[in-house]
This record gives sequence, C-alpha cells and structure tokens, in this order.
Amino acid sequence: MKSLFDDATAVQYRNDPLAMRVYTSRLLGQESDLVLHGGGNTSVKIGDTLYVKGSGWNLDTIEKPGFSPVDLGTLCAMAERETLSDTQMVKEQREAMADQSAPNPSIEAILHAIIPFAYVDHTHADAVVTLTNTPEGKALVQELYGENMLIVDYVMPGFELAKHIYEITRTVDWNTLSGIILMHHGVFTFDDDAKRAYEKMIHIVTVAETHLAERVTLACGDCEGKSDPDIPRAVAAEAAKLRGCELFPLMIDSPRAQLFSILPDLDALVKKGGLTPEHVIRIKPFPAIIDGDIAEGISKFAQDYKAYFEANASQEHICLDLAPRYAVIKGVGIVVLGKDEKESRIIGDIVKHTITAILSAEQLGGWKSLSLAQMFQMEYWELEQAKLKNAQ
Repeated sequence: MKSLFDDATAVQYRNDPLAMRVYTSRLLGQESDLVLHGGGNTSVKIGDTLYVKGSGWNLDTIEKPGFSPVDLGTLCAMAERETLSDTQMVKEQREAMADQSAPNPSIEAILHAIIPFAYVDHTHADAVVTLTNTPEGKALVQELYGENMLIVDYVMPGFELAKHIYEITRTVDWNTLSGIILMHHGVFTFDDDAKRAYEKMIHIVTVAETHLAERVTLACGDCEGKSDPDIPRAVAAEAAKLRGCELFPLMIDSPRAQLFSILPDLDALVKKGGLTPEHVIRIKPFPAIIDGDIAEGISKFAQDYKAYFEANASQEHICLDLAPRYAVIKGVGIVVLGKDEKESRIIGDIVKHTITAILSAEQLGGWKSLSLAQMFQMEYWELEQAKLKNAQ
C-alpha cells in the first residue's frame, strides 16, 4: 500500500492540528482495504481536549464537525474504573463534550485518550486482519512485526477493550511501540506527527500485503459473470417474507465469488466469524447457503439463526428478523439482500472484502475469526438493542 500523503498539500494545515487530522483521516478513508462504510476511527489531542471521530461520519468524507471534542481528563479517568456499561460510557462521554451539538464520540474514545500521542489512527486493515484470522495468526503477526508491536487478544470493542489495554500497558514505554494489532479486529498507530502516524499504518499494512502476495493466489474479484438474472429475484422474494419488506437484490458472480461458493465445508466455514467485529451488525454472523432449492436454503438459515440467538441470548435480548443479509448460491456466486440499493451496496462491499479474506486465509492454514458467541455479543450489543427497544 502506498502513502497518499502529499507534503505540498499538507503544508497548509501545519498550524491547524484539527485540519491536519481531517486530511490524514480522509487519506485512510480513501482506501477500502483499510476501512469500509463508517469503519475505523481517528483522533487528535489539542490541549485538554480529544477530538475523536464522531458517530455517523465516514473517514473518507469527514470534516471538522465530524470530530467530537471530549475532555481528555474525563476519558482517562474512565479507563481507571473497574466496570462501566457501554450505555453509561456513552452518556458520560457526551456529558464531557465541549460542544453538545457535536455527534456522539466513537466507542473507542477512551482508548484513543489513553494512548499518549497527539495523533491516533485506527483501521480494520484487511491484510492484517486476514493474517490474525488464521489458526496461528497471533504467532504469525508477532513474527512479522517483532517485539515492538503490541499484539492484543480479542476483546469486545468499547470500555472492555480500553480497560484491557490500559491495564496491560501500565508498565509499557509507549515510545518503544510501533503500533497495536488487535486480533480479529484491526490496527492502531500513533505519533505526535500526523504524517508519521499515517505512514506507520501504511507500513504495517504493506508488510501484511507483501506476506499475502507471496503466498496467496486469488481469482479476479470484480469480473462479472453471466448468471441467471432470475436467481437474485427469487432469493430476494423468499428472504423478503422473513424481513417483512421488499428487498433489493444484487448478484455477485465474479470468479472469486464462484470459487467461494464451491469451497469444501462451506457451511461450517461461514460460521467461523467475519472479517472484523462490527460487520456483523450489517451482514449478520453467517449467510444463507443455497444448494438448489431456494426456499429450503432460506428456511434453513432462519432455523440456524434462531438457534444461534437462543444459544446466546438472555431474557432482555430482542431477536432481530430471521432474514439473511446475503446468500451463497453453490456453484453460482452470492446474492446480496439489502432493503434498498444503498444497503445492498454496503453489504456487497463488506461481503467482497470478507470472501477475499477467507479465500486468502484458507491458503494460509484456514480461516478462524470470532466464535458465534463473540459475534452475538457484538450483534446484540446493548447500544444496538437500545435502538430496538426505543423503536418499540
């Protein structure tokens, strides 16, 4: 991955840290292999205030109002708590904002605050996360990046993750760290200089991309096939019965999607976790698998999803609809099932990146991301559930 940082452009921001933060955030956001549709977050510390990416903003189009100004001392004090629900965390972060009209701060705000550098960048870099999503992923990334890379086992994003990193870095000299790799999740880089923080990210990703390029061969990911146009319509009609609304199907029948659809043990493979945790909110923990009979495949998904919910839910959880967000048609490709064109394109982008990662990992010893229980924890996160309860 090449650095997009342009010194001639950046010079105009040298006396405006927030403008510089906007500039390098957009550079990260331009790379879909780093972040997708609202993924990732960035921040800058100016005096006693942390300006962190706000909810609802995408890095590729973010502007100054997209950064929430939060009191740095308050956030650092929150990391010292023993326990804190994410609902309470969001409430207290909002109360600590200098501008109440700003968006809610990222759920990673506390983590950004405790990293003792001005600029902090966080992405869900495909190449790095692909390596972590293999059976020997932790040993692999430790070997690739050396002892100065902090490798952190998966912890639920939000307060739990911030608290965990706060505890394990109490005796760490942050100046010796080249970055943080969160297993099955993403990468953090940091520096007092925006360019260096950004280019540390690019370097970490390039190392992973090089490792993959030397060991993995993939079919074209974007070439269009010539599948039967009736297939996506039929799949959407069946899934719509479970979603309770019309669906906007998109067909992905590239050679890569076709290869994915005929992988051995596909049914088990798709239940070994997604590319990065937050994707589950958009695409559910696994797809429908259709091998001939469309109605049967959609019905089987509904049964499996209900069983997944019942195995992990407690009394306060509200079950989401039983419709898949995408379906793998064996020997054909993938049908994306959004409620409108926008949602389908978002799901389609995530699915394309996910299947590329799975196909790559399968050539590196196998795909192994999060467990279904861990996926449930994210999909049924208390803040997402609160939206449903408020809607009712």
